[in-house]
Amino acid sequence: MEVTCIRCHQTVQDGYCYCPNCGLPQLVFSAENSGEAGQGERWGDAVRDASTVDWNSALRSTLPLAIPAGILCAMLLPANILGLVLMGATAAWVVALYMRGHRPARITVGAGARIGFVTGVVASWTAAAMSGISLYAMRFWLHQGSWLDGIWQDFVNRWQAQEAALGADAQNVAAIKALIISPEGRAGFILFMIAFLMGTLVLFAIAGGALSARMLTRTHRPEN
Repeated sequence: MEVTCIRCHQTVQDGYCYCPNCGLPQLVFSAENSGEAGQGERWGDAVRDASTVDWNSALRSTLPLAIPAGILCAMLLPANILGLVLMGATAAWVVALYMRGHRPARITVGAGARIGFVTGVVASWTAAAMSGISLYAMRFWLHQGSWLDGIWQDFVNRWQAQEAALGADAQNVAAIKALIISPEGRAGFILFMIAFLMGTLVLFAIAGGALSARMLTRTHRPEN
């Protein structure tokens, strides 16, 4: 006998306690007395909706992984895309640990994405804090402010040369240059880059969590 899931309306085959598509627990009826007794034992365990997240358990997996990942991402992202890959892998790992500690080992893609979102938020704030602390330490503790200013000035000069090569209006370019080399303009640009970093990390974490949930749920799909 086949029934239809009341949430996603996909076919649920006889003997399935959970929808193989969305993970919603299914009511199973049996005409035999022995089957009713067996069903009572089968449903004796606590039933968990695969679309919900036990955040107490999820955070126990998230914090020990997301904080170190955020520190590493703050160091890797200025160089290449390895930091983004690391963020996606971290969120996938968090989802895998979360699923391993629950029965049945199944969550929806949406639940995986939410776990990935929280992982990305924790990691991105950690990365932002590390970036700010590093800049402050280099300027005021290590006294490398002139080196940082030289890098910024070189970046602005190269941008100005590129704009001149493209035939941009010289007065407009000069005005923009004066703005971005000012302390306010430099601070605004750094804040923008940190915000962009945080948003990108969160997006990659959401993707990693959702992908992990989808792949691992297929792996643990029940058999007849």
